[in-house]
Amino acid sequence: MRAPGRLGGMERGNAAGFTVYLVEDSPAVRERVRSLLEEIPGVSAAGYADTAPDAIRGVVEAQPDVVLLDMQLRQGSGLDVLRALREQAPGVEVYMLTNFAAEPFRSAAKRLGARDVFDKSTEFGQVRELIARRAGIPH
Repeated sequence: MRAPGRLGGMERGNAAGFTVYLVEDSPAVRERVRSLLEEIPGVSAAGYADTAPDAIRGVVEAQPDVVLLDMQLRQGSGLDVLRALREQAPGVEVYMLTNFAAEPFRSAAKRLGARDVFDKSTEFGQVRELIARRAGIPH
């Protein structure tokens, strides 16, 4: 099992800033999210994972302010992560950023504790606004 990673170019989260942990199996999407986060002052990446077990361990360890979670992972699913985080890190806000954003998936994710679900293809821009708003940064 590979250890949870860091998003290239971004420092690990710090106590003074707002931290985001990314759970995503696509390197291209991770890079896009990294770029998006770098644009927001005071926001840093707490790390990333591309499997459910790594995500659960990484989020519990990092205790980020927000988790951006994909539905489909290399091993396991975002729903597996939501189930575990509900018990192991109940104070962490989780938002789904996924290609599986149809209503049945949205409902299941929200039922398991996701605050909201964003479609990667049509709602990606809303994620920047969400993170900036949660971090208290004007967008």
